Amino acid sequence: MSDGPRLTSRTAFIFPGQGSQAVGMGKALAENFPAAKAVFDAVDEALAAPLSRIMWEGPAETLTLTANAQPALMAVSLAALRVLEAEAGLDLAREAAFVAGHSLGEYSALAAAGALTVSDAARLLRIRGLAMQEAVPVGEGAMAALLGLDYDQAVAVAAEAAGDDVCEAANDNAPGQVVVSGSKAAVERAIVIAKAKGALKAVLLPVSAPFHCRLMAPAARAMEVALAGATVKAPCVPLVSNVRAAAVTDPADIVRLLVEQVTGTVRWRESVAYMAGAGVNRMVEVGAGKVLCGLVKRVDKAITSTNVGTPEDVAAFIAARNAAPVA
Repeated sequence: MSDGPRLTSRTAFIFPGQGSQAVGMGKALAENFPAAKAVFDAVDEALAAPLSRIMWEGPAETLTLTANAQPALMAVSLAALRVLEAEAGLDLAREAAFVAGHSLGEYSALAAAGALTVSDAARLLRIRGLAMQEAVPVGEGAMAALLGLDYDQAVAVAAEAAGDDVCEAANDNAPGQVVVSGSKAAVERAIVIAKAKGALKAVLLPVSAPFHCRLMAPAARAMEVALAGATVKAPCVPLVSNVRAAAVTDPADIVRLLVEQVTGTVRWRESVAYMAGAGVNRMVEVGAGKVLCGLVKRVDKAITSTNVGTPEDVAAFIAARNAAPVA
């Protein structure tokens, strides 16, 4: 398979990242659909831990721990996808132009497209979450959202704020919405500088580590080792990589980019624009929350987006599918 766009479909399936988690997510899917329950059971077995109980009963602070949130969000996404396959007859290989995910969502996208098993994705995300949490001592790193500045402006702010510390653009989420990451002192300086340069808002984010910057280098090394021992196949549809903001299908490239992603910028704005440029006009966010739908709307208002994460969403998807088949 080439890395070029697939123009037989104008729909992309996208998968959320950390921050979309909430206690109770996925529970109704598991209670109503055997296909969903099978995913949660497989993840619990892969991790040798009752992650689903934490997801459905909390406490929230335990679910929010990076090592739990990452495999948990993947589990909800794959549970919802399996329900769409079982109840709506979804055939991702035939109906999707691309898959893409925001940060950890890239693992969900790869599992959805058959490049990773759900069990392997869960194990890799548990390793990833632990490694990212342990890469920087608690309190030494930070992340901040800069609203109202474009990407180039945010990069300039980060560079000015860095000094002898680290401050880099971590997430280019949408026009006027960029997240910077790095040493706590440098990120705090970035907030002050951004406001002076006209940012509408600049605030620290409630995160436990400075993700997607070079302070995550130890976590990248851990993922290089973990991925070397994993089986990664060619996905049934191209993955739009966070790092490349373009399609990739070669397993060796995917592994390399997953390692780079730990320290690299999540180029979500460019990824959405890339898919739109290839003819995509509809995106389906599969999993918890609606964060990506909101970002897609900010990037390109011509793209329609919908989310599927609850039984009600599944019913709406099927109704819309019956009215106008996916194309």
